Order: sequence, then structure tokens, then C-alpha cells
Amino acid sequence: MEEPISVGTAEALIGKHMPRFSVERVALAEAQGRVLRQTVQADRDQPPFDRVMMDGVALRYSGTEHAYRLAGTQLAGQPAMALASTNDCLEVMTGAMLPAGADTVVPVESLRKQDGTIRFDAQAVSAVGQFVHRRGSDCRAGDTLLEPGCILRAPEIAVLATNGLTHVDVARIPSIGVVATGDELVDVAAIPEPWQIRRSNDYGIGAALRDAQFPSISLHHVADEQVRVTTLLAERLERDDVLILCGGVSMGQRDLIPGALTALGVERVFHRIAQRPGKPMWFGIAPGGKPVFALPGNPVSALVCTLRYVIPALRAASGITPARPRPIALASPLTTSASLTCFIPVALAYGDDGLVFAHPVPSATSGDFASLVRTDGMIELPPSAASFPPGHVAPFRPWS
Repeated sequence: MEEPISVGTAEALIGKHMPRFSVERVALAEAQGRVLRQTVQADRDQPPFDRVMMDGVALRYSGTEHAYRLAGTQLAGQPAMALASTNDCLEVMTGAMLPAGADTVVPVESLRKQDGTIRFDAQAVSAVGQFVHRRGSDCRAGDTLLEPGCILRAPEIAVLATNGLTHVDVARIPSIGVVATGDELVDVAAIPEPWQIRRSNDYGIGAALRDAQFPSISLHHVADEQVRVTTLLAERLERDDVLILCGGVSMGQRDLIPGALTALGVERVFHRIAQRPGKPMWFGIAPGGKPVFALPGNPVSALVCTLRYVIPALRAASGITPARPRPIALASPLTTSASLTCFIPVALAYGDDGLVFAHPVPSATSGDFASLVRTDGMIELPPSAASFPPGHVAPFRPWS
């Protein structure tokens, strides 16, 4: 039996073998949450004109004169008017073009109007040019605004709309099949016999994938019988872009997944990682380049492997710019195995100084899903030391 590989090696091998999901073009209204796969440049200066930032009056400020003749009104959405005289001012609205000849806006709350004359005190103008949003001060035509790999949130969608993109190139959402294996598993709605348990792994993995913006998921179950396992896997490999299996991947008599995948022509990249929990994880590539993640059947192990390997791999295949995990300091000492990378569930809390600390909440076993509801995510501790003092900083990954 080959020795388990390190967490870093597993991560690198997955990255080396993962395909890149293709590109599709979608309407702007359907682009939220998708991964951008094109460069977006400004189609014109922003703002495209000297823009009024406050309701008030626009004038050419001399520095000494504080009384002006009101000569009209400049509304938003209208072509720019012009000052006929340096003694004139124009009433203006937020978002309007700055009238030609004007250089300053005095807000309405600082004004006094009487008999067609606008007056204000000297302190109403702090500087020439106040409350004027100058043309091109945000960006110039041709500036790069969005790069491929960003997730299209509300700010990015607004940028696309501002620059007239009715359609946009995004990563295609992969179809993902999640298969739970085991004779002991029954449906969620079933009343289990004393020797049975309800399915939970595929539902938990599916929820994690949807949280990560991979919504095209189908859930399946198959008993530990070689023909049934091989038949279902062949069907899912035909239909899905990505296959995630949980259970049947260790070294026992009924661990049928590795043999079934080999029979179907799936090339094994690795089997077993030097970590706890999740050591038996298997990864391979099916004909046609489809990735297959075979995770341990223990619930905590399956969820840990999903967050640590599966979701980052899917994000990279979508073209998402990778982000480093958030560093978090331990709130209390922790002892782990010095020979394995350990993933520890933690609850986050604020210290007296306002900093966030991780409080370890170790699972009783790798099947202890219930303890995870009291936690926010997991930290990763390296195999180089068995003891970690309070304040030790570790990478943190949230469950959601």
C-alpha cells in the first residue's frame, strides 16, 4: 500500500489535473453570482461630465462676492446650461451637469433667497470646486474595471450596467453528481431500523456546494453491491461534469468505489492523504477529463474534504482568482497528532481587545455532525508540532 501524501501535495495534484470549465454568455439580469471570464473596460469617462453633487446653486466663485442673481434652473438629465454673467447663478439638482462657466456648488441649506437674489455667508464655500464631481475622476474611457476571475456581486453588476454590457461572458456552471454509498443508509423521510441511519452526507455536501455558488447538483444513493455501484457511477460519469462520492473508499471488504472507478477507466491520481479526519480520500480523472472526488463516508471527514479540496478545485476550474484562507489565532492551547495535518472545528468569538479568536470544538468522532452546528468553520494545523499554544495563528475556512 502506498504511503499517504501530504495535504500540500494533494492540493497541487488536484490543481494540476482539474479541467477549466467552459465559457457561456448570459444576460446581465442572470449574471449575479457568476464568475466573470472577460475583461471589462470603461466605455466612457466616469462621470461623463462635471457632475453636481448637492442640491443648491452653481456659480463662478470669486472668493469675495456672496450675492448672485438667480438666472434659472439646471435639472438632472438635461443638457448643460451656461452662466450668462459671473454675477449669475443657476439652481442645480444632484446629478445634474455643472453649468458652463460655473466652478462651485453652494448647498441649498446654506442659501438665502430674496427677490431673485441668492445670498450666503463666506463660510458656505470651503474651496472653489466644492461639491463638483469632475469628469473622469472615477475612471477614464478604456480603463480596465473588471478582470476575469471575479465573482459578479452587486458592485460588479452595477459596473457592467454602467458600461452598457447587456450580456457578459461567465464560467459555465458544472453539473455535479453527489453519490452516497452504503447498505446502512436510508432516505431522509424513512423510519430507520436500529441498524440503519438516514442519509446526510450527500445533503451536507450539496449544501456546501450551493453555498459556494455551484447550484447544479443531483443527489444519489447506491447500496454496497458491485454491479449497482458500477452501473450508477457509469451513468453519472456520462451525465455529470464532476462526480463526488462519499463512502466505500477505504480498505474494507465492502469499500467498492476504487475498484469500480478503475473498471470504468478512471485514472487514479492519489488515494489517501496524511490528515485527520479524511485520510482515505481518493481523487482521479475519468475519460474526457472529468474529475472524480471520492471522499470518506464519515460525515465530518466528508465535509472537511469538501471544503478543503473539492470547493477550491471547482472555484479554480471556474477561473476564480484564488484567495488565501483567513488567519485566525487560537483562543486556547491545542494538542494534535504530530504526524498528520489536523482539521479542527472552531467557534469564533471576540476577545476583550476586539480581535477574533478561534475556540476549538473537537468532534467526538469523525461521524459527529451534531457538534459542527456549534462551530463556524475549521482551522488547519500542520504536522510539524503536536502542541499549539494560545495565539497560534492558523488558516481558517468557514463552513459557509
